[in-house]
Parts: sequence; C-alpha cells; structure tokens
Amino acid sequence: MAVRIRLKKMGRTHRPYFRLCAVDARAPRDGRVIEELGHYDPMLPETDARARLKADRIDYWLGVGAQPSDKAAVLIKKYGTDGTHLAAQEAALERLGKRKQYTPQPTPARPAAAPAAEKAAPAEEAPAASEEAPAEG
Repeated sequence: MAVRIRLKKMGRTHRPYFRLCAVDARAPRDGRVIEELGHYDPMLPETDARARLKADRIDYWLGVGAQPSDKAAVLIKKYGTDGTHLAAQEAALERLGKRKQYTPQPTPARPAAAPAAEKAAPAEEAPAASEEAPAEG
C-alpha cells in the first residue's frame, strides 16, 4: 500500500480547516485515514501559529516511505522536526496565549457622571475662598 501524507479538508463554507493525515494514496481526499499527524487552520491571525504537527509521527511515516503532497511538504519543512519556523511558531503561540488572559480596562461611568465631577470641583473651591476672606478682614 502506498501511503501519502496530505491535507484532509474539514470545517465549513468560508471557514476552512485542514488535518494533516497519513492516507492510502488511493483513498479520496476526505476519505478514511490511517493516522492524523497534525492540523492546519488558515484562518488564524498569527501566521506561524496556524500549523500544529506531531513531528515524531511525521518522521516515522517519512521513514517507512510515505510521500508528502506538495502543500504537506511545505508545512513539514517549516514546522517539522528541524523546521525553519519553529522559533517563530513558539513566539506566535505565546502571543495567542496572552490574548486569552487579556482583561479589558473597566469602562468609565456614563457620560452624565463627568459633569457631576465638574460641579463638585467648584463647590470645593468656594469654601476655600470663604475661609480666606475672613482672614483678610
């Protein structure tokens, strides 16, 4: 049996998602797989965080003679065992992880509260002026 490492399309309309799989070469694109080796989500904003691969299993399949498709070969070259983009991938995943911990600043009170603060400030100045007036007299 000839084994290919290729992408299996999943997801929905206008929201693609791919799994990197070891498949019998005669099987249809979205047919039965032998083993799933990772995934690729092209919709993520961080380019280097889009692919997550199981490098040890990919090395095994390549070692026993599996042939990657063109697109799978690009992903393996970038994010495989000795990938060229591994450091960038770690940095991108870290940035995505921090995005989940982000808490927005509390929203300010209604705009009507701002004029109330302005009214309170002149009221505080008025007693200070009245205290100075008797001292002069």
